[in-house]
Amino acid sequence: MNISTSFNPWFLILVGSFVAGACAYVGSLMVLKRMSLVGDALSHVALPGMAIAISIGISPILGAFTALTIVIIGIWYLEETSDTYPEALVGIFFTASLALGLLLTKESDLLEALFGSLDKLDFAEGLITIAISVAAIMIATFLYNKVIISIIAPELAKVSRINVKLVNLAYLLLVGTIVSLGVRFVGTLLMGALVIVPAVSARNVTKTITGYLWFSAIFGVVSAAAGIFAAAKMSLPVGAMVVLTSMVIYVLSYLYHHLRK
Repeated sequence: MNISTSFNPWFLILVGSFVAGACAYVGSLMVLKRMSLVGDALSHVALPGMAIAISIGISPILGAFTALTIVIIGIWYLEETSDTYPEALVGIFFTASLALGLLLTKESDLLEALFGSLDKLDFAEGLITIAISVAAIMIATFLYNKVIISIIAPELAKVSRINVKLVNLAYLLLVGTIVSLGVRFVGTLLMGALVIVPAVSARNVTKTITGYLWFSAIFGVVSAAAGIFAAAKMSLPVGAMVVLTSMVIYVLSYLYHHLRK
């Protein structure tokens, strides 16, 4: 979707920066957990919820969040009670949700669901989105050490009395939250870039966990701000410009990494 010339692009940049920063911040953990493609797959799970929300005239974010929450709890439960790997479970729900979403989504609403609808964001929804993004960053900061310990030293996590199952559920719900925010901006097809590319770029420029965490968020914010600004100036699709800006940052970080070597 292109940005409407009647809407204040600076407000969209502000909201988009918060969302992209939260997506990248949470996404940095996904890259460490080698779950990069899970965020992309989950974005497609949001499609049926968005379709229903659009058809009844409520926020697509609410519909996406509802669908993602149901699926994430289902994935978590099946992971704990069956022998199926999490990646396979995500794949099962991904294909089923995508098929259901295509059946439920009207042709006129399909582009909005697949590529985002930033131009339809109202002021109140924007403020709520910012608040949720800030809360997501705070929760991710609280979970960060627990997730890192469970990745690096599962036995230490048990000794430290960290409830790994509960932490994993909380983290997956957090991923669902930021994905539900992100699909409004870049759609279900491009959502993976918001959680993957900034984190991968950050790995090229820093060697510390803390630096990696914050550079991921910074790169996400810069990608969103520059991408939305360019889209507003040139009347181009927002999602595509944000993703392409993120890719430019990745290429620059890759060159920096190899020149530093």
